[in-house]
Amino acid sequence: MPNINDIRIRDPFILTDKENGCYYMYGTTALENGSLAARNTFTVYKSYDLVNFDDGKIIVDGDKLDFWADRDFWAPEVHIYNGKYYLFGSCNAEGKCRATQIYVCDTPDGEFVPLSAEARTPEDWICLDGTLYVENGTPYMVFSREWIQVLDGEMWAVELSSDLSKRVGEPFKLFSASEAKDVTEFGGIKGAYITDGPFMYHENGKLRMMWSSFNEGRYVVLIAESDSIKGEWTHLGSQFDFCGGHGMIFTDLSGKRMMSLHSPNTADYERAKFFEI
Repeated sequence: MPNINDIRIRDPFILTDKENGCYYMYGTTALENGSLAARNTFTVYKSYDLVNFDDGKIIVDGDKLDFWADRDFWAPEVHIYNGKYYLFGSCNAEGKCRATQIYVCDTPDGEFVPLSAEARTPEDWICLDGTLYVENGTPYMVFSREWIQVLDGEMWAVELSSDLSKRVGEPFKLFSASEAKDVTEFGGIKGAYITDGPFMYHENGKLRMMWSSFNEGRYVVLIAESDSIKGEWTHLGSQFDFCGGHGMIFTDLSGKRMMSLHSPNTADYERAKFFEI
């Protein structure tokens, strides 16, 4: 039974199961040694204390699926919606644009299958890190449009059908990375700014987004807020002092509000970290 410090993971996402007194941890785990490249599986790890986990179970096996992606299965999130479990995960293939695919299952640790043959992000956009957000009963997917295509990375959203199986209307832009004062250029490339890992939540009567970028070479967690998904976004900056990111918020079994992220942001050394907030 591995300890949390034994599991190499990026983008850790925690689903709390209060009924069964346990946690499910999803994340980027099929990583190649010394690289951020990943194979074509998503795995879930189960725990009762957020310290000791089981050996993990593959819940999406790209070799068994007949669909477009075959590599870089990144950043899975599992959301409960209308009585089912939906996995949002990034994936890629030669000659294709990185995109977010949605999968569905009746349980949090069963065999997830693609909800549709195609991804939910536009096919000619390089995108990643799609997440589910529901406002006034309407589901949206919020996602990052990558800097490698637009240079100044962007956050976008698109309305989804009630069963999440297709896009409704056109995507709409939320903001560009450079609008946040704590974001600096990435990798010494002039005009390059990163948007990563959006996660939506409410606080103090506002809609907030936790997301990640870089500040002077450090991977950081940032906060933006708005009155609604289509409102004007204000950037509150980085509120945490560590080199780690791609965070999300969950409530643990005792009712504490927690943040999950990976740190450090260095290939081979990434581990899940949990903080009370």
